[in-house]
Amino acid sequence: MTDTRLITVTPSRARRKAAETPERSAISDADRRRPSVKATMTTLQIAFFSFLVIAGVGPILWLAKAALSTTQDTISQPFAWFPSGIQWGNLAAAWEQIQVGRYLANTAVMAVGSTISTVVVTASLAYVISILRPRWAKFLSGAILVTLFVPGVISLVPLYLTVVDVPLVGVSLIDTYWAVWLPAAANAFTVLIVTRFFDEIPREIIEAARVDGVGPLRMFFIIVLPFSKSILGVIAVLTILNSWKDFLWPMLVLPGSELQPISVALARIAGKTDLSLQMSAMLLGLLIPIAVFLIFQRQILKGVSMSGGIKG
Repeated sequence: MTDTRLITVTPSRARRKAAETPERSAISDADRRRPSVKATMTTLQIAFFSFLVIAGVGPILWLAKAALSTTQDTISQPFAWFPSGIQWGNLAAAWEQIQVGRYLANTAVMAVGSTISTVVVTASLAYVISILRPRWAKFLSGAILVTLFVPGVISLVPLYLTVVDVPLVGVSLIDTYWAVWLPAAANAFTVLIVTRFFDEIPREIIEAARVDGVGPLRMFFIIVLPFSKSILGVIAVLTILNSWKDFLWPMLVLPGSELQPISVALARIAGKTDLSLQMSAMLLGLLIPIAVFLIFQRQILKGVSMSGGIKG
């Protein structure tokens, strides 16, 4: 009886001891308790954190300061603390004279359209590759993976020529939002991420649905999409942020000022507008993506952590 207790208790103690064993690091616990080492580590941590804050938040704070200063103050004393006072009127003047509201609306339309096209195409391709798995799925997956190794600059000219004269249709998409929405849908990175997520959906659920007579289209909407809300939400938020800051492609395919986003419009009027108003317009254009990130940062981090799949 005693031997049996020892046999059953000893592994439990061993597991507890293993769980309580601290992880090894470059600096031992004894060294960490030394005053000199503790002071050095604290100083390095504070210095590194301060560097990250300055590098990340510093430019945004300077932009806000320049947006609320006069042009003369920004040029002559760029790091002075409002020598002529805070110019709150710059924001209203930029909104009216530069028509920031119209360009922000254009940017929002461009971002929302790109997000819808990206989510639809990404989810559809990932569903075909991961769930339906036709014979040519591996070839399609390989072809998508290859495009990740092609620099965007190389594909810029062929893509532009395609938009100028769409094959089989023979129409030009220049100066229309379709020229931005359609290329944004073909994103190899998002397709591979969502495909990896779909691969981790328990196959028992898919097979049970097929046995019950669920068709491919119905399975996509009632089984796969509900499982994938988190990762598709992350793809949507990241697409909005990327579309909001995109500059080169909208500048090429949206030459007319009526449809240009805020990024292209500010570059176009840079030499014709007062510097303080330019800074104010840039600040107004920056507030929305910052707000989107702050609101959805938890969902972004949660979705990225789940991008390896779900455990069923």
